[in-house]
Amino acid sequence: MLNKIIGFSVKNKLIIGLFVLALIGWGAFEVTRLPIDAVPDITDNQVQVITVSPSLGAPDVERLITFPVEQACSNIPGLKQIRSFSRFGLSLVTIVFSDETDVYWARQQISERLQQVQQEIPAGVGAPAMAPVTTGLGEIYQYVVRPLPGYEGKYGPMELRTLQDWVVRRQLLGTPGVADVSSFGGQLKQYEIAVKPGQLKANNIAIADVFDALEKNNQNTGGAYIEKGPTVLYIRSEGLTKSIADIEKIVVKNLDNGMPVLIRDVATVQLGAATRYGAMCFNDKGEVAGAVVMMLKGENSSAVIKRVKEKVADIQKSLPEGVVIEPFLDRTKMVNNAIKTVETNLIEGALIVVFVLVFFLGNLRAGLIVSSVIPLSMLFAVILMNKFGVGGNLMSLGAIDFGLIVDGTVIVVEAILHRFSHSRHFRNTRMVDQTIMDAEVNASTGTMIKSAVFSQIIILIVYIPILSLQGIEGKMFKPMAFTVAFAILGAFLLSVTYVPMMSALFLSKKISHKPSLADRIMIWLERKYQPALTRMMQFPKAMIAGTLVLFAIAMVMLGRMGGEFIPELEEGDFAVETRLLTGSNLNTTIQATQQCAAILLKKFPEVEKVVTKIGSAEIPTDPMPLEASDMMVILKDKKDWTSARSFDELSEKMSSELAVVPGVSVGFQFPVQMRFNELMTGARQDVVCKIFGEDLDSLAHYANRLG
Repeated sequence: MLNKIIGFSVKNKLIIGLFVLALIGWGAFEVTRLPIDAVPDITDNQVQVITVSPSLGAPDVERLITFPVEQACSNIPGLKQIRSFSRFGLSLVTIVFSDETDVYWARQQISERLQQVQQEIPAGVGAPAMAPVTTGLGEIYQYVVRPLPGYEGKYGPMELRTLQDWVVRRQLLGTPGVADVSSFGGQLKQYEIAVKPGQLKANNIAIADVFDALEKNNQNTGGAYIEKGPTVLYIRSEGLTKSIADIEKIVVKNLDNGMPVLIRDVATVQLGAATRYGAMCFNDKGEVAGAVVMMLKGENSSAVIKRVKEKVADIQKSLPEGVVIEPFLDRTKMVNNAIKTVETNLIEGALIVVFVLVFFLGNLRAGLIVSSVIPLSMLFAVILMNKFGVGGNLMSLGAIDFGLIVDGTVIVVEAILHRFSHSRHFRNTRMVDQTIMDAEVNASTGTMIKSAVFSQIIILIVYIPILSLQGIEGKMFKPMAFTVAFAILGAFLLSVTYVPMMSALFLSKKISHKPSLADRIMIWLERKYQPALTRMMQFPKAMIAGTLVLFAIAMVMLGRMGGEFIPELEEGDFAVETRLLTGSNLNTTIQATQQCAAILLKKFPEVEKVVTKIGSAEIPTDPMPLEASDMMVILKDKKDWTSARSFDELSEKMSSELAVVPGVSVGFQFPVQMRFNELMTGARQDVVCKIFGEDLDSLAHYANRLG
């Protein structure tokens, strides 16, 4: 079968050439469609259920909300685990499913059960809702809405939050690929009615009367229509309040003398802010508003980020003068760092392989033919990557070894050159007829193709165990195995079609029988190696014993080496987890983190900006208490650093400088790494100890002993 394919390829060069051109065109098109990211998304297939209940403490949240939700969702098919988080005013239940479970089917099942749970939860306590359909890598774009210098007095936290919610967020939600936009920081504007107890008592009015009056006098109604001649007049009553003056005019009660008592008579109506569970600060300049853009699960992050940036540029035009949307954490930076690393490795690897091939084959044309298989097999791999849903990232593209890819091709081309050098048709330096050339290429390729195929099969077998990995390990390493397998498959197809055709067409028909420099080097090495091999063969027992001793030493050293799941990926920025004493209020946390930001900006020229996210966002997928915050330290390019040479060194120096801020503890991580840890295990750190039980006092006792 393979010999027939080789013969057809050598005979029908035009057809093979057209197929190769088609491969180049199709592959180039697929390259533009390949999803590009820094690392594979290894987040579990999960659904989060969020319930906000501002009036309940942590034990009541656990008893009245979290436990009923967990119990209702505990029998869904495909369920792997349920973990939850209950704190004052918030319940977060994370329901993890197997990778085979369709996430939208899982959400439908949870939605049906939440309707039942809602009946069990006391009225007014809270309404469970599912978080957006996103993943651990879904937080692709984070920004602040801040005033420009000179406009700080005009746009405070309340005005910035209003712009964020009613202008920026609403327009971003329409961007394809965006699951949701979670507002963060600022002050949510509300109309506050501060009742006067003395006036209520004087007019014999209860607080419930005020509630009823507000509720009944803040709605529009309709009254069908009436006919008037040939037309109709629609009846509509407008009662929605639109201003403080409208609220002040609402009638609470009519006195016995017919005099109405208005809201303004028994209360003061004013603008206020909702109870806050989070804040956002920019550098050391105080509070701003902002948001986190969440990508829809399964989307191409590079394409979505591009759309978001274009949309943000349009939204900026509609904002009032003096307000700017400024991104501070853009996954493009991390992706570009990873892709730059991949590009450098691929280019350097390809150049080394090309040089070695040309040098040791001793034939420039043969070396170029073998080298051309590298980009063609990569295009073939990209086509299959798109078809099988494998994205391009540091693991999939960075793991490609060009030496493995061209292994079979080298065998074929070397066999052809060997045939030429020993064939009677090439003993003279005269030109050889193309028919003879085709026959020689066909015969030499046919004799060695089985060896080439066998070598490629051996390489593929090495990757079979990787394809059996499951869970997080499978998500991380399967893309590598698939990509390498696709590239080797492409190289194999090219070695039986493209390579024989190109060899017959472009290899020189004048064969020089003089030994090349590479031949002379190999002859010299063989002369040195052969006597040493002969001497070693005389002491087989000693050689075997020495090998076993070296193996034992290697195993001992391997057992003492440290290990980790994957190397730490330098994302380009720091996420500094900052903690104050438990029970610290929001203003205390803001003041402490502002001191930290000022220190970092003043003493480290590598820092471009510092954005601090304190507490929880509007969509609390990352629930933090008021004493906890994430300082996003945005750094300059590493080549511009002056204080340190590595991220570890820089983090150590920053930690020592921040130690002067009283009551603050910091932990340096990378943003995506921290989010991965949290979504996979429920904790941010790499090593976590969990204590289970029902008695809170006992849990606190053991937690203190552990600390």
